[in-house]
Amino acid sequence: MKTPFFTSPSDYPEPLNVLGDKITVLARLEQIGDYAVTLNYGHEGNGPPPHTHPWDETFFVVKGEVEFVMDGETRSAPAGTLVHFPAGTVHSFKFGPGGAHLLEISGRGSRAIEMFADLDREAPGPVQDGAKIAEVLRKTGVELAG
Repeated sequence: MKTPFFTSPSDYPEPLNVLGDKITVLARLEQIGDYAVTLNYGHEGNGPPPHTHPWDETFFVVKGEVEFVMDGETRSAPAGTLVHFPAGTVHSFKFGPGGAHLLEISGRGSRAIEMFADLDREAPGPVQDGAKIAEVLRKTGVELAG
């Protein structure tokens, strides 16, 4: 049975270093059941290349601006914007001027937190070996597009 919980900033775990950006795990699938929640702090110009995965993903722009690409269309998302990608949608994003903060909710079957932890452990820091990153992504069900 799932139990209620309360997480304040003083309870946050140490952020994961994912290719130079910081991802804080707020709630895991095991805690909630159908989704996981992370808080992402990204530097200007950083962000994942076009990719797809077998789980839904929803982002809420908390601070700053993020440029999202879905189905070949680029859209700017200022703070307060909610963006949703159904499972299997090819998508990417880049953090805007000054960087941005995103709340990420990844859906049922998500392996996003596992992927972030693997990248933190196996490819820490900013830009790394593309082949190694692609290998880590494939292990968790993420496929690079294009």
